[in-house]
Amino acid sequence: MIDYGKFKKSLQHLELQFANHRRAQERPELTELDREAVAESVIQRFETCYDSLWKVLKRHLVEVHGLPNLPNSPKPLFKWAGQNDLLPSPVSQWLRYADARTDTAHDYSGHKAQEALALMGRFIEDAVALYRSLTGEPWA
Repeated sequence: MIDYGKFKKSLQHLELQFANHRRAQERPELTELDREAVAESVIQRFETCYDSLWKVLKRHLVEVHGLPNLPNSPKPLFKWAGQNDLLPSPVSQWLRYADARTDTAHDYSGHKAQEALALMGRFIEDAVALYRSLTGEPWA
């Protein structure tokens, strides 16, 4: 049986911290450093959520769809998931998320973090839809 718990928890945390990030932009009492810390937390939560998402997706493809010889890398998994009609948006969008994940891990200039933050609302929507599709559970 597949345990979706880590994926769910990481997605819930990302969702909450992204909402916090949006509210922080409208709070004049926060310093720029405070806002940057919240944004960095969103990026870290994105990285955790993304990593748990693709790993549970791989397990789902193996155990539910019988695809045992899958690569241990997210981009090919997203292509397989797209071919099996599991993704709620086009594969190209999931490849953008993969690039954002890679970029945030290797670029500390802030530019790539801003690009990832710009994708975050859509990523959360897609991740929630994928969670519901994989588990058959409603999102709460």
